[in-house]
Amino acid sequence: MEKQTISKRLEDNVQYLSSVLPVEKSFDIIQRNMEIGGRKSSFYFIDGFTKDETMLKIMDSFFGITPEDMPEDGTAFATKCVPYVEVDILGDYDAILKNVLSGVTCLFIDGYETCVAIDCRTYPARSVGEPEKDKSLRGSRDGFVETIVFNTALLRRRLRDEHLIMEMAEIGKSSRTDVALCYMSDRVDEELLTNIRNRLEEIKVGDLRMNQQSLAEALYKRKQFNPFPKFKYTERPDTAAACLLEGKVVILVDNSPSAMILPTSIFDMIEEANDYYFPPITGIYLKVSRAIITILTVFLAPIYLLFMQNPQWLPKAFEFIKIEETVNVPLILQILILELAIDGLRLAALNTPSMLSTPLSVIAGIVMGEFSVKSGWFNSEIMLYMAFVSVANYTQPNFELGYALKFMRLILLVLTAIFNWIGFAAGCIVVILSICINKTLSGRNYLNVKLN
Repeated sequence: MEKQTISKRLEDNVQYLSSVLPVEKSFDIIQRNMEIGGRKSSFYFIDGFTKDETMLKIMDSFFGITPEDMPEDGTAFATKCVPYVEVDILGDYDAILKNVLSGVTCLFIDGYETCVAIDCRTYPARSVGEPEKDKSLRGSRDGFVETIVFNTALLRRRLRDEHLIMEMAEIGKSSRTDVALCYMSDRVDEELLTNIRNRLEEIKVGDLRMNQQSLAEALYKRKQFNPFPKFKYTERPDTAAACLLEGKVVILVDNSPSAMILPTSIFDMIEEANDYYFPPITGIYLKVSRAIITILTVFLAPIYLLFMQNPQWLPKAFEFIKIEETVNVPLILQILILELAIDGLRLAALNTPSMLSTPLSVIAGIVMGEFSVKSGWFNSEIMLYMAFVSVANYTQPNFELGYALKFMRLILLVLTAIFNWIGFAAGCIVVILSICINKTLSGRNYLNVKLN
């Protein structure tokens, strides 16, 4: 849309906006005509975004303005006659349309070649309650919500520092989604910041329909064959504030209740807030135990399969782990079926009503666990190890990392089943290379080593 300046005649402005905005067709786009200081005026606003009590008080003050009190231009009018804090002067229709559709009330007055934008909007939002996924035992109980202004306020509340900068950008030709680039100017890596800022400016998309995920794909345009995530996400403002103090960059997207953190590494991915809310010894123990369990989720099932294919390698002390029962279904098929079944149960739990989730989970655990073994489909040892793996996936908070580890485990299992120990060794090399060559937006890999 070409930029077009505002006319002094109110009729021309109303005619243009009424031709662009579907005032007659869309019930929530409202035009309100009134008289201020003897001059005709017109309001444009979105129903549901405007604070009613605030607008009533502002309009009440407008009714008290006499023709003698009316200033000569819109800038003076906004300064002297608008009893509100967030007031701006707009001079072209493109900016006016953006503000109206964002919820800002725009006022046109006959004889003024400017538009007075009164930002008294309010967004529908849920409370800043603790995130369901990223919980803390002793930390704060607030979390990000879908409104970007609330999220920036949660960060500013924790970092009362003049070096905290929050740059606002607009991405998407249709959605015009607000994106906030947050960083500490005295701690951030300038090269990384410039790289991210340039990438944001170069994004040319119609909309960010999936909010943060759409932005992540637009920022990192390379084909992502590597399943390990390129970004770290958090729904906790205290975690985001801590990352800002470490010199990282935080990106907030409107309509998304999580923050995108850059740069990131494998060590950042397996961290969580509980590591810092406890004494150092306890925090170190939690980190080490989480790292060990994360490694076991990848290697436990493939190592067990390898030993079952080569039982002569087992020491006498561990001969009790051998499968003594009849194996009706090959072990690799048992494991793969259980991998698929676990994901099926997880997806079913997401769509199960909350009042039924607990009893159905108990029934599924008892029936499917007990009778699948008795029916001869699965061996009890395989059920035990896969149950451990499925539960251990939840020890680390990153959902994307959990599925990346799952894919690595599947590669190890298939290669081990086909090529025995040679396949296991090749799978280990694939896992290590996937971590080492996983290039993130900062140009570094998961081990924080610079890649060319």
